[in-house]
Amino acid sequence: MVRTASTMLPLGTQAPDFSLPECAGGTVGLSDLTGKKALLVMFICNHCPYVKHVAEQLKSLSDDYLAKDVAVVGINSNDADVYPDDSPEAMAQEKVQRGYQFPYLVDADQQVARDYAAACTPDFYLFDENQKLVYRGQLDSSRPKTDIPVTGEDLRAAIDAVLAGQAPSDQQRASLGCNIKWKDGNAPDYFDPAGVS
Repeated sequence: MVRTASTMLPLGTQAPDFSLPECAGGTVGLSDLTGKKALLVMFICNHCPYVKHVAEQLKSLSDDYLAKDVAVVGINSNDADVYPDDSPEAMAQEKVQRGYQFPYLVDADQQVARDYAAACTPDFYLFDENQKLVYRGQLDSSRPKTDIPVTGEDLRAAIDAVLAGQAPSDQQRASLGCNIKWKDGNAPDYFDPAGVS
């Protein structure tokens, strides 16, 4: 496991387009998520201990904000050949077991992760109603093996600001998690195999 920080894509970036298979069937694209007050794109997976640590909060946060006209989508970009726990079949099981109501998409060729400069799981990107990036970074300060409770406070505060017609604070801390499991030859220039200490 390589402990990796998010790249902190520049604020104001337009949401990169995508169209990906949903683990339970069908296809979901960025065009299906327009017309909402905000868009939350989450790069997550099944096996990462950092994602497991916050999975209950991902469920409650997404449920809370889906009900407030926020589009939410999860994307798994890991190499499922090497990490079968992240296969589409396992993702479909995870979605049911966790009760996720958001689409959980398969980025098999990892191009969408590269387009978003996604680096770790979990990695969060919040866009406003015009799909311009207004927040990227951590869910909250909790990490596995810490006593800090998982509240989602950083991401929740950012979403609440957008819903109130305000800009989130520009004091944004990088998310931290397992590196995206890149396929051989697919690792982007921003990937540091040494991770962070």
